[in-house]
Amino acid sequence: MTDERGRHHPSVERYADHVNPAFVKLLGTFGYGRVFVRAKGARLWDDAGREYVDFLSAFGAMNLGHNPPALIAAMHAFLDDEMVNLVHVGPQIHAGDLAAELAALTGGELDVAMFSLSGSEAVESAIKLARAATGRTRVLYTKNAFHGNGLGALSVIGHGRLRDPFEPLLPECGEIPFDDLAALEAGLGAHRCACFIVEPIQAEAGVIVPADGYLKEAKALCEKHGALFVLDEVQTGMGRTGSMFAFEEQGLVPDVLLLGKGLGAGLVPISCALAKRKVHQKAFGSAERFDLHGSTYAANALSCRVAREILRLTSELDLSGQARRKGERLTRALAERTRGHPFVREIRGRGLLVGVELGPTEGGGLLNRLVPGLVDALSRKVFGQWLSMRLLERGILAQPASQQWNVLKLQPPLDVDDADLELVVRHTGEILDQYRELLPLVRDVGERLGKQMRGGWSF
Repeated sequence: MTDERGRHHPSVERYADHVNPAFVKLLGTFGYGRVFVRAKGARLWDDAGREYVDFLSAFGAMNLGHNPPALIAAMHAFLDDEMVNLVHVGPQIHAGDLAAELAALTGGELDVAMFSLSGSEAVESAIKLARAATGRTRVLYTKNAFHGNGLGALSVIGHGRLRDPFEPLLPECGEIPFDDLAALEAGLGAHRCACFIVEPIQAEAGVIVPADGYLKEAKALCEKHGALFVLDEVQTGMGRTGSMFAFEEQGLVPDVLLLGKGLGAGLVPISCALAKRKVHQKAFGSAERFDLHGSTYAANALSCRVAREILRLTSELDLSGQARRKGERLTRALAERTRGHPFVREIRGRGLLVGVELGPTEGGGLLNRLVPGLVDALSRKVFGQWLSMRLLERGILAQPASQQWNVLKLQPPLDVDDADLELVVRHTGEILDQYRELLPLVRDVGERLGKQMRGGWSF
């Protein structure tokens, strides 16, 4: 665990000893380790003084970039006001103000807010809400879905690697294929379901975009069968896909909308389950039930006040419009730069949530035709991480989708400069040009692994 100057970084050693030893070892596999010490806008710096442009944005949380001055000022102002940050014997006024503004953004249809601190908690809020409001227990979710890491959220995740070690999870949770209306209707018809929870785009499964009309028809099927339609926009909301919320372009309003990540802009922990009033009333509207959901730090004043400033800046800076225009530019430029590459299968996404899928293609030469399984396996296990490693060495921070390593996921701050978009396209293209056959990839990865092994897998 030494940096390029050969010295030990004590914080890394303490992290390895006391927080997550396996993670630090994994970073040492390819020599991925960096200690990031400062951030501003779309830039980060490590302790060796190297500069990086951020195309990860804390998995989409940093819509405004790192440490935006207006938010820092709002936080200072709050602290100077000596306001009560936590109060549980009266209404939290900042939570009320934020909830009213969020309701207005949804056209007044989602007018009751259940605040929490993380996306996973918002998901669990929705499950509790749906079961309490409908009197039913079954929850439908989709294959390859990602909704968080709490035990309740894991119960509706469609990735066995994440959930299997913790079984048994919540009972009465059923999986159906994503973007499959027939499967949804069958699932809703076979059981009395409390809700169907779904992402508008499956980000961690590889930026999977459903067919046009899928969400709208899914909502109609839920209405037909008396189930709530819960839309998880923790990663897609707050302008990321080119509109304030992804559902706006699909001609529907969900029964419950889940927000997080961008709602706190990476500076404060806050998430929310926005619900229709009639749904919330059924679940928690009585004196006997009003206190059946909540937590100590939920709706704390600091997070709510900062979130209100985030809403203001998102509108003032037209971040949704910026994401739409810049996302189209990025997707188009990547597609043009990688056209004909034997291992680039597709460039896809919406707004500034873009995926570059790697794997065998029909025009990929003899190996693609003879051993497509080998090409696919190398792409899933190695190529995506290797591409992100090479980008890091060129000063670009990006990562594959967490559950689909052959898809490089690009999600910069929504006000990213055009020059940075061009930089990422150029470097991605240049790196991929070095690997138009498998042999150079296998050779380079093998050499790196050998070097790291000889160095004791040094961070």
